Amino acid sequence: MPRYALKLEYLGAPFAGWQRQADQPSVQGALEAALLRLDPGPHAVAAAGRTDAGVHAWGQVAHCDMGRDWDPFRLSEALNAHLRPHPVAVTACARVADDWHARFSALERGYLYRIALRRAPLVLGAGRAWRVGRMLDAAAMAEGAAHLLGRHDFTTFRSSMCQADSPLRTLDELSVARVDGPEGPEVHVRARARSFLHNQVRSIVGSLERVGAGAWTPARMAEALAARDRAACGPVAPPDGLHFTHVRYDPDPFGSEATGT
Repeated sequence: MPRYALKLEYLGAPFAGWQRQADQPSVQGALEAALLRLDPGPHAVAAAGRTDAGVHAWGQVAHCDMGRDWDPFRLSEALNAHLRPHPVAVTACARVADDWHARFSALERGYLYRIALRRAPLVLGAGRAWRVGRMLDAAAMAEGAAHLLGRHDFTTFRSSMCQADSPLRTLDELSVARVDGPEGPEVHVRARARSFLHNQVRSIVGSLERVGAGAWTPARMAEALAARDRAACGPVAPPDGLHFTHVRYDPDPFGSEATGT
């Protein structure tokens, strides 16, 4: 059965997350239902990362097996037609080797978290950023974030329901920058790693917000990390501001066969 890699973009608000659920809408469920309209299946789609309820993506990657050969462009067009009206789109499609895997072949995953610094409600960007309603010290947040770079035990910054075998992870990037967005100033937190723990990015961002607000010193991020205790974590940031931005593979499956971009 030929295998295809799919690059996906979606709004997370209507879904209970990526993973298929019997009684709630999911991104995986919407995609598998669209595939079923094209091929009798059954279809079990695998993704690079299982985003939580409300988390958005413009760089999610999944793979599927089809019963017959499809031109990648035609497959992406057909899937997009059957995905309507769900806020999900296939932005690229490529034929890959039969042993290629969206999750296990990935070398890096990236996230962006947006914090809107304004008191007025978000209108155009509603549901796409965490509105904190006050200014944050981005430089102090960046100083605090630097303590988490590299390989550490991230027990403090993972969900108590995390099913990973080990809390050890390596953060290759955790950057903080103040930017001027179309709806006012924002703080952007970017994270890159081979893999993440459940709720890791949102847990880190929630603690960094405490630093930016002046409630924590930057050094407290190091203290929280060293505690290896969930109780040492700050409030978990809401899912609205989290965006799954990219997955890196070598070679890039979309490098020569990307469609729909």
